[in-house]
Amino acid sequence: MRVPHIYQASDIALSTPVQLDDDAAGHIGRVLRMKVGEQVSLFNGQGGEYLCELIDVGKKSVIAMPIAFNDIDVESPLRIHLGQGISRGDKMDFTIQKSVELGITDITPIFSKRCGVKLTAERLAKKHQQWQKIAIAAAEQSGRNRITTIHPPIDISDWLNQKSDEIKLTLHPRAEHSIKTITVPESGVRFLVGPEGGFTDEEIALTKAQEFVDIRIGPRVLRTETAALTVLSALQLQFGDLAN
Repeated sequence: MRVPHIYQASDIALSTPVQLDDDAAGHIGRVLRMKVGEQVSLFNGQGGEYLCELIDVGKKSVIAMPIAFNDIDVESPLRIHLGQGISRGDKMDFTIQKSVELGITDITPIFSKRCGVKLTAERLAKKHQQWQKIAIAAAEQSGRNRITTIHPPIDISDWLNQKSDEIKLTLHPRAEHSIKTITVPESGVRFLVGPEGGFTDEEIALTKAQEFVDIRIGPRVLRTETAALTVLSALQLQFGDLAN
């Protein structure tokens, strides 16, 4: 049986009991129904993972004892930041989950003219928390020991204006460049994917003004959630660690 891989947002040290936070404790106690003496693997996003033995399991409290540290690193050498046009329903959740599994470093949800999603400040804050939890769960499932940062949602113009040394890419079905023709700097990649309605002409002009390079990933027009994952997979295959 695979040892459960659980995120714990606190310092962890060998031979020092750790009281797990509410999400981790609930998953171990109520979902997995684990018992004292069983083992879990804890990580806190600072690198590596700790093999722990459960020494107290209650309905609302779980305490684990770290007994060994494993300095395992499954992170890609390629840093990737996705600016994703916010999509409706569970499409955004799907994009975040699968992007994390594929090793993405950062995701910024993007508001644009055609994103079609209107949220109050309160609902937006809750959505942001939900998306970060999805990223944490995906890291746990995929064995990553680092947490993808889900940045607060912002307007497309604000994201495009952020200073960056990364190569900047925008998807376009009729672009001259492909992933095989670009050179990726050590600072990584920043790429932009539009919402379901695509970008307006004005938004495309903004990307060009900020020196984003149009790239194509094939002759077909892909749905927004398919496009992001296809680009991410192609980048990891060409420059990262996919299929290594």
